[in-house]
Amino acid sequence: MAAATPPVPPVLERPHLIGIGGAGMSGIARILAQRGAAVAGSDSRDSGTNEALRELGATVHIGHAGGNLDPGTTAIVVSSAIRDDNPELVEARARGIRVMHRATALAALMDAVRPLAVAGTHGKTTTTSMLAVSLRAMGLDPSFAIGGDLDGPGTNAHQGTGEIFLAEADESDRSFHSYAPEVAIVLNVELDHHANYAGLEEVYESFATFVGRIPPGGTLVISADQAGARELTERIGGRPALRLVTYGESPDADVRITDITPRGLTSEVRVIIDGRELAFTVSVPGRHYASNAVAALAAGVAMGLPAEELATALGSYTGVGRRLQFRGEAAGVRVIDSYAHHPTEMAADLEAVRAGAGTGRVLVVFQPHLYSRTRELGREMGDALLGADASVVLEIYPAREDPLPGVTSALITEAARAAGAEVRDAGSRDEAVDLAAGMARPGDLVLTMGAGDVTELGPRILDRLGA
Repeated sequence: MAAATPPVPPVLERPHLIGIGGAGMSGIARILAQRGAAVAGSDSRDSGTNEALRELGATVHIGHAGGNLDPGTTAIVVSSAIRDDNPELVEARARGIRVMHRATALAALMDAVRPLAVAGTHGKTTTTSMLAVSLRAMGLDPSFAIGGDLDGPGTNAHQGTGEIFLAEADESDRSFHSYAPEVAIVLNVELDHHANYAGLEEVYESFATFVGRIPPGGTLVISADQAGARELTERIGGRPALRLVTYGESPDADVRITDITPRGLTSEVRVIIDGRELAFTVSVPGRHYASNAVAALAAGVAMGLPAEELATALGSYTGVGRRLQFRGEAAGVRVIDSYAHHPTEMAADLEAVRAGAGTGRVLVVFQPHLYSRTRELGREMGDALLGADASVVLEIYPAREDPLPGVTSALITEAARAAGAEVRDAGSRDEAVDLAAGMARPGDLVLTMGAGDVTELGPRILDRLGA
């Protein structure tokens, strides 16, 4: 069903987004521009995403300065990564301009539509992307805001003509508490984002708050297999106004996976949904991606979409940027990029590419993300690297964090070596490229892995191999 484009909320008619080129911020900017808002913002460096926003009419400043704010600015939109001493934030407060978190802005954009939000410690971007691609293949043209690009720079968000709005719901800073989705997915619940959560108990409380935001009559789609998701299901109890749909391989799942058959870099999946068996193809490797596809199927059916048509459409999803994204092949060596940065994600992606690597070796170039995560999970990251034949480990990508005493990538490499993994240290990105290209031989698969700028090394490794 087509819907008229919702109006721009008055407070967002002339927004200024600090860090406009970021994954979450750029999506909000894109939707606002497509709705007709006079969008402006700033970023620390230029990018293809920023250029795509300029093509939509946005004003993008490179560098942060109080003078970047337009006199008519109605709101400043920030993420948790923006520090209090940012000159644009300081100027906005001095002028009395309203400051909004990006989640609040995104929640305002979901008014007057049918929101479907995807939450979980892992797999949010992939599952939301699966739904976006599938619904587009069905001709429904949903709106969406995703943490990764579907087709190219600037395509992480879209203002559609359909009535459904798909959103990735970020638990890292509890910002998903701003949403009130008609249907919500919880893929899994684990401890991560140690700078914001003191322990797993706080994580459960945060997810329970998110689930509590589902309006009466809404639906929660949640894993029946993952331990944290099952614990959350028990904790929220039987809310009479909440429809609960479980999915997975567990015998008691409402949407039950009966078989996942790997076929190279794809999988064939069989499920029983509403008493009927369906079979469909998932065009990316790994059991975890097959499970994500079933979560997407269950949520789509909960929104009223036909199961058979949606299952077929799910086969049209071939990946999203940085989620086991094929970057190319040179000298008989394939290079794939992975966003995995948590031990669970690392192990799952390594298992997936191992299944598609044939007789070749799997070589990893891993960049740890955040000092706090490395301090808490460094040993587990090292253990996860056992899934590779050999690894190169870079120094920690700090993102928004300051260094912590004694926390370096040595926490990972020492744990990996103690577990029996072959690991080499790289003191620089150049050294990592040299090591990876020097190690690789025809038939091997190189996996660049991490949430930082390690993604930029894949093309450089290919160039070196092809030289």
